[in-house]
Amino acid sequence: MSLPHRGLGARPAGPRAASTSSRAPAHSPRRAGRGAPGSSPAQRLTRQRHCSEQVPPGPEAQADFRSGNGPQNQAGGDAAHSRRAPRAEMGSTRRIYNRVEIVIPCASGSDSGSVDLQLSNLEDVQKCPSCLELTVLDSDISDIFGLPQESLRDSFRHLTHQGPLGQATVEKLIEFIQEFFNGELKSELEKLTFLRSLSSLSRTLPYDETTESFIHSHRAGIVHTLNMLVQEEPQHSLFSPVLQEVFVTIADLSYQGVHLLFGSEDRVDLFTLITKSIITLPSVKTLTHLQEIMPSGSYNSECLYRQMFQAFSEMLQSLVVKDPHLENLNTIFTHMDPWLQSIKDHERERAAASMTQVLKCLSRHLNLKLPLQFQRLGHLVALMALLCGDPVKEVAEEAAEGAHYLLHVTLRLKYITQDKKNHQSLRRAMKTCRELELYNIKQFYSCPCKIAQVFKVFLNSNELCQFVMTMLDGLKNLKHPSTQQSAGELLITLVKNAESQFEKATDALYEVFVGNRLRAATFRLFPQLLMTLLIQVHHSVGLTMSDVAIPRGLYTEQEVSSEVTPVCFAIQATKTLLLRTQCWQEFNIMEKHKGWTLLAGKDCHLQGIYLLANALLERNHLLAHKVMYLLVPLLNRGNDKHKLTSAAFFVELLQSPVSRRLPSIYSVARLKDWLRHGTNLFKTVALKGLCYLIRHREMREDINSLLPDIIDLLCETDEKIVLFAIQILLQHVRTMDFPTLAVMMRTLFSLFGDVRPDVHHFSVTLYGACIKSVKHTDKKSIENQVLGSLVPLLLYTQDENYAVAEESRRVLTICAQFLKWKLPQEVYCKGPWYIHPSEVGTICKFFGKKCKGKVNILAQTLMFSKNAKLPIRRAAVLFVGLFSKYMDNSEVRMKGTDWIEDDLRDLLNDPEPSLRVIASQALLRVQKLEADPDPGQTICWWRKLLRHLPT
Repeated sequence: MSLPHRGLGARPAGPRAASTSSRAPAHSPRRAGRGAPGSSPAQRLTRQRHCSEQVPPGPEAQADFRSGNGPQNQAGGDAAHSRRAPRAEMGSTRRIYNRVEIVIPCASGSDSGSVDLQLSNLEDVQKCPSCLELTVLDSDISDIFGLPQESLRDSFRHLTHQGPLGQATVEKLIEFIQEFFNGELKSELEKLTFLRSLSSLSRTLPYDETTESFIHSHRAGIVHTLNMLVQEEPQHSLFSPVLQEVFVTIADLSYQGVHLLFGSEDRVDLFTLITKSIITLPSVKTLTHLQEIMPSGSYNSECLYRQMFQAFSEMLQSLVVKDPHLENLNTIFTHMDPWLQSIKDHERERAAASMTQVLKCLSRHLNLKLPLQFQRLGHLVALMALLCGDPVKEVAEEAAEGAHYLLHVTLRLKYITQDKKNHQSLRRAMKTCRELELYNIKQFYSCPCKIAQVFKVFLNSNELCQFVMTMLDGLKNLKHPSTQQSAGELLITLVKNAESQFEKATDALYEVFVGNRLRAATFRLFPQLLMTLLIQVHHSVGLTMSDVAIPRGLYTEQEVSSEVTPVCFAIQATKTLLLRTQCWQEFNIMEKHKGWTLLAGKDCHLQGIYLLANALLERNHLLAHKVMYLLVPLLNRGNDKHKLTSAAFFVELLQSPVSRRLPSIYSVARLKDWLRHGTNLFKTVALKGLCYLIRHREMREDINSLLPDIIDLLCETDEKIVLFAIQILLQHVRTMDFPTLAVMMRTLFSLFGDVRPDVHHFSVTLYGACIKSVKHTDKKSIENQVLGSLVPLLLYTQDENYAVAEESRRVLTICAQFLKWKLPQEVYCKGPWYIHPSEVGTICKFFGKKCKGKVNILAQTLMFSKNAKLPIRRAAVLFVGLFSKYMDNSEVRMKGTDWIEDDLRDLLNDPEPSLRVIASQALLRVQKLEADPDPGQTICWWRKLLRHLPT
């Protein structure tokens, strides 16, 4: 069938519009010669379509800086004019599609010029409230970098307007495409017709609902068919107009917002497949050589390759021209990442050229909106920096240009994501770039260290980490000596500026960074390096870059971004050490449990130390034991930060069975010193170590001597200290002598009702363990103490904390068993007492019969009427009212009830209505008790009187 010519919304002239000239030198994929005569009818059809849509290219420069004889740089100039007309020095073919300009990958003299970095209007940055787009400064940034910032409105003027496709044509196209879905595409012409039908149909998406519905409902089928078409094409063949047409079709649909390479798994597979199909083609040199020895027609393999690569490059660019969240850039980079690190030169070159064109296109059409989805900036910067030092000249050239455009993207990205207060620091950073002449593509070429210098200022701590990790991968995976040298130099560049403050950390980094030849030394020095770095981390916590000395000339006014702090460098070094010594699992544990964040925190630094020590002990016990033996003589050296970091790591290693071999002077004696230290952190570390040593039975006897010190710590205000002390005492309670046990029980009783729920809970637990540990001969001595704990435990069964209430019931039962009592079942009722007052009455009756000194019980209970917790106050008042009738008559006459009534009257003003009601009821019961102190005797007297009355 005859396909209509594309009109409104037509795809820009792409490889189909390429010239057939084959005079371009065969140096780089981006210097695309443009096509060659095909030998098959399908190829001729493709060439005819290309020519029919050709846009005349602008004047082309003979060479750029990379060949050494390019035109002179032309910085500045009329930026507005440069956006209205093609520049004379531009070597790119300019093709307009759907209001955007696509960058054809060919040499560009203007791209080699310097960039004027002036931020005089930085303070005029304004952000749209709805999308945070840069508005006022957009044109300024474009001028700064010498990049035309194409607006969609400007580009729209260049469209070639033709009439829209009619409804009948649309229906025929849809019917034609459906036939291919239902059948098999066998011939090359059928496949091309199918693809071009899709492309033509995509042109109607903006105005035809039928097309929109059809495309979106059949997207999965389209992706599947494209996948099959690509798989059916012969591998490593340039005679593939179908593959080229697949690129064009995907681009056409992408311009209309229909992405076939993102989202579902089958789309990702398609992206992977087509990327591999173009990147893994034999090198141009190989193709040319094959043509020379096996001529097979009037075609030029170099031109065919360039035409194919041009179509692929345009397809990638179509994905980012409207990429406000950088989500598509993230996906493209994910697919290109392994090819950028390929060991094959021509594959690295193609991947670098592709990323460069993507970044160039993106830099010209940036329209960023939050949230941004690109989270791998540090990794991308590192890869481009490494490639700038690539031994292959063409790869280094491509990477230098890509880094140039990436700098433009990064600056705009940071304006979007950073607060306005940080714009001043960005201004200083750009001034530094200008002073260091890092704004010229030539400066990046073969000089990766300058990339590290300029980008380091813009990268946050996470991005810096990505940078370092990529450098280490470069040392490990990139086999070429010059690339490994670049990786080492880049890492040194990152850290040398903090050398005056972080001498030890820097020394450790140098050990790691030199390369593989020192791997054995790195393993041998691992304990020393690790502890040095961790101590350096502790010293760096809370510091800012203004607190350290920075060499002159690197940062203006000695200031850097507030996101980069000294502790970042020490942590990056620690990460580096773990990875270089193949501690992958330990590194993963730290990542998974946010260990690096813990290490960098002022209040949680020791938690990060504990996590890392545990990870090392669990995954690499040999290295852990080496660290432990290293620390033994070092534990009391240095200042408190030094000692504390070493002590924290050391005590975690005491979990190992190997710690049993340590003499007591290096374990228990050390912990005893820290236990008596004036700093709570040292006490916590000591108690943690004792908890581990208790697990080794042979160590318990040595620990017994420390029990009095540990019991004293129960009165500490630091909750961690108290809980650790309870944990240790629970392990030793059965072997304690009675005097120590009695002292500890009195201390624990004082913790009943502690405002710290865990302290209250576990003090009750330990109290119960103490009662069970009392020997038969000592029971009489402890009985009064047990009796005194009954009422508190009974009242705390009503605590609002479920764990405390349950533990109180359990220990109350232990106390009853000690006294040989059997508690009524009502004690175990879990509902609030005020809902079941009859059950409370049964409990009071039981205690009334069992206990003596009821006045003392009432006095003790009244103390709880002032408790901060409403359930406890309510239970205490209810108990007083119901228990008061069991007071002995002699006690009532001797003590009176005024003191009880006074406390109850005070509760009548309590803000809680339920408590006021219960207090008034209790007050009436007490007042009645005073008016009729012995109701039982009055009844007996009336009975005797009635017997003597005459009947």
